[in-house]
Amino acid sequence: MSAAAVALEAAVPAAVPVEPRAHRSRGGRALWRSRTVRLLSVLAAVGVWEFLTANHIRLWVRFDTLPTVTQIVRAFRHQLGTDTYYLDLGQSLIRILTGFGLAALLGVASGVALGRSRWFADIVGPLTELARPIPAIAIVPVAILLFPDDEAGIVFITFLAAYFPIMVATRHAVRALPTIWEESVRTQGGTRWDVLWRVVLPGSLPGVFGGLSTGIGVAWICVVSAEMISGRLGVGYRTWQAYTIVDYPGVFVGIITIGVLGYGTSAAVELIGRRVTHWLPRGEETVK
Repeated sequence: MSAAAVALEAAVPAAVPVEPRAHRSRGGRALWRSRTVRLLSVLAAVGVWEFLTANHIRLWVRFDTLPTVTQIVRAFRHQLGTDTYYLDLGQSLIRILTGFGLAALLGVASGVALGRSRWFADIVGPLTELARPIPAIAIVPVAILLFPDDEAGIVFITFLAAYFPIMVATRHAVRALPTIWEESVRTQGGTRWDVLWRVVLPGSLPGVFGGLSTGIGVAWICVVSAEMISGRLGVGYRTWQAYTIVDYPGVFVGIITIGVLGYGTSAAVELIGRRVTHWLPRGEETVK
C-alpha cells in the first residue's frame, strides 16, 4: 500500500464526526414516538368507522349503508382462505410491475434524451407534451382496439400512466444540473459518455426517483381502473364484481388490498431511492 493511500485511510476516520450517544438516544425515542402516533391514528380511524357504521349514523354521509369493520374483517378472513384472492393479487402485481418496469426504462431514457439533446427535444418533445395531458384511462378504448387481448391492453395503460411522470421528472432533473459539473469533466478530457455516466445520471437520480415514486402511484390508479373496465382477473376486477353483486364488505376488501399494495410498492421505490442516493447529504428526516 502506498504512503498516500495509508495517509488517506488514516485521515478518513478522523474526518467523520462521531455521533453522540445522547443524540442517538433522542433520535431513537423520536422514531418510536412517531411510529406510535401513526399506529394510533390508524386505530383511531378504524374505531371511528366502527362506531359510525355499527350505530347506523346518518349525517350528511350515510354511514348506515356501509359495512362495519367487523364485517370487513370477516370478509377479509374469508378471502384470504381462497385461491382466487391470491390469483387476483398475483395478476395485478404482474401487470403493475411489467408496465411500471417498461415505463421506468423508457421514461428515464427519453427524459435524459429530452434534457440533453436539442434535436430529440424538437422532434419528440411536442409529441410528448400533446399526449401528456390525456388521462391514461381514457386510452382504454384505443388499447382494446390496438391489442388482441385484454392483458396487453391493461399493461399498456399501466405503462402510459407511469411513463409521463417519470419522463417529466427526469427531464427536469437533467436540465437543472449545474453546468459547472459538466465543464469540470470536460476540462479534464472527459468525453460525452463520461459526462453522461459521471455527471448526468448520478446528478439526476434524486429527481428520477421522485418521478418513479409518483409514477408507481399513478400506475396503480390506472391499472385498477383498467381491470374494472376490461379485465377478467385482478384486484380491480374483483372489487367491481363485488359491487355488482352487492357484496359491500368484499368491495372494501378490494379497496384495502389496493391501498396496501400501493403503499408497499411506493415504499419499496422510495427505499431503493434512498439506498441508491446514499451519498446525498441528509438532515434528520422522518421515517416513512
